[in-house]
This record gives sequence, C-alpha cells and structure tokens, in this order.
Amino acid sequence: MSLAGILYGSYEALLGNEIRDKPVPSHVAIIMDGNRRFAKKHGLAQYYGHFRGADTTEKVLDWSFDLGIKQLTVYAFSTENFERSDAEKKRLFELIGLKFDKICSDERTHKRRMRVRIIGNIDLLPSSLKSSAKHAEEITKNYDGVYLNVALAYGGRQELVDAARNMAWKLRNGELSIKDINEDTISNNLYPVNGSVPCVDLIIRTGGDERISNFLPWQANGNECAAYFCAPFWPEFRRIDFLRAVRTYQTREHERQKNTIMRIVKLLNYYGMVEVEDVIRISRRFIALPKDEVVKILHELANRNVVMYNMIKW
Repeated sequence: MSLAGILYGSYEALLGNEIRDKPVPSHVAIIMDGNRRFAKKHGLAQYYGHFRGADTTEKVLDWSFDLGIKQLTVYAFSTENFERSDAEKKRLFELIGLKFDKICSDERTHKRRMRVRIIGNIDLLPSSLKSSAKHAEEITKNYDGVYLNVALAYGGRQELVDAARNMAWKLRNGELSIKDINEDTISNNLYPVNGSVPCVDLIIRTGGDERISNFLPWQANGNECAAYFCAPFWPEFRRIDFLRAVRTYQTREHERQKNTIMRIVKLLNYYGMVEVEDVIRISRRFIALPKDEVVKILHELANRNVVMYNMIKW
C-alpha cells in the first residue's frame, strides 16, 4: 500500500473512532448528485454513471446502519427528472427496479430488519418499477430495525400539495375537523401513506452544488437540520466523506447544546447563585444529555470564560 493509502486509512479510522464516541443523527437524507457528470468526466455513457452511483448507495447503506443511524432517505428520482430523455429514464428505471429486487433477496435486509418505504407519487412511474417498489415495501412492512426511505417521483412542494388535498378530503368526509389541524396533522398526511418520515437531522449533497433542490422541505426546515455539501460526484463519494458529514452534524449539535446550557446558566444567575445540580436538572428537560456530559460542557464553557466560571457554584 502507498504512503497516501496508509495515511488515508489511518485518518478514516481515527475519524470513525471519534464519531462513535458521540451521538449520531437519527435521520440522514442524501441528495445523490453527479452521476451524469461523473460519466462525462470519464468519457463514459450516462448509464454507467448511474450504475456506479447505485453501487455507492449500497455502500452508504452499510456505513449508515453500521454507525447506528436509524433512518436513511435517498433522493433517487425527482419530479424534475421526468424532463430527461426517454432513453435515460428507461435505463434508470430498470436499474432502480433491479436494486429493489436485490434488496428483497439480500440477507442484510432481513438481518437488519430494514423497512423500505417509498416517498413520492409512484403512480407516475412505469408499471414494472412500481411493482418492484411495492414488492420491496410489502416484503419489509413488518420490520422496524432501520428504515430506508426512497424518494421516487418526489417533489417537496408537490408533497405539501398532496398533503393539503388529503386533509381537504378528510375535512369533507368528516374524518377531520379544522380545529384538529396542527403540525402533527400535516406531518401525518405527508408521504408515505403508511407512516410519515420523521424530521431530518442531516442532509448531505454531493456534486458541488449547495442547494436542497425541493427535497424534504417540511421535514428539514424548523428542525435545525445540519447540511453538508461536498465536491465529489456521487460515484466518488467515500466513507471518509460520509464520516465528515456526520462530524458536521455532531459539531453543530454540540454547539446547540453549549448554547442551551449557557442560556440556563445566565438565567439562573439572574435569580442568584448558579448551582451545578440545578443546571443539570434544567438542562435535561431540554436536551437529552447524561449528567456527565452536561458537567463536561459546563467545564468547557467555564474554562473559556472567567465570568461564567465565577457564576457557578461548583
């Protein structure tokens, strides 16, 4: 192995160990961009880019669930993608169908108890792909170990429109009253029909573009969702890139926790001496952190700020 390979492997292992010591996101959503540009870069047919990208998706499934991530949502085909040529769409639909068939027979699916759910308007898809997608959902419908959500014929704005239509029908039929409509009601009427997708903790986009492209607007907004944009095209996406994305989430989450604890200290100081036990008790109402983690953050804040150190009764 070359020196560069040794250094890369060592850094990947170090990064992996650091990440495992901290909370990982529950729900990661990925915009898998750059398959066609990858193919063009190497002078290959577009289909080859999609083929290599599908292999990367399989690897990411392994990396994700090995880290303990509960939900993974991948943007496989958007409503805007219907504008592509018929030849490209045909090959792409065939490839996605093959991957659904493989999921059904793959022992990892059943070992992980992985439930497959489709989000999007699958009625827009060809019958063969629709059949493969529904079969994957049916085979895994009783699993609850991890979740793979595949966005097919998906558009975020259309999802909100369809949710509004669903609620309108329920209102008309007496299944829903206006006073019952709240955020939870909207969430429960989003894709998929057999259970809503939870809020997103981390969105990853490859291919160099820094935009969300109409992807999961309801689930990602308002949740302080972290975003990680990187240059590699999807077929070039490596485990080290994935680990860096997770680290971005962890860094952001740590900053959020620090800010929450800092506000609690300042609030308690307004009413008198700040007791560590009071900070721990109040902090755990707002952020799910063990006692020792709260104390660790308190020391981190106090060591950087003499005024805050003097506020706290240790």
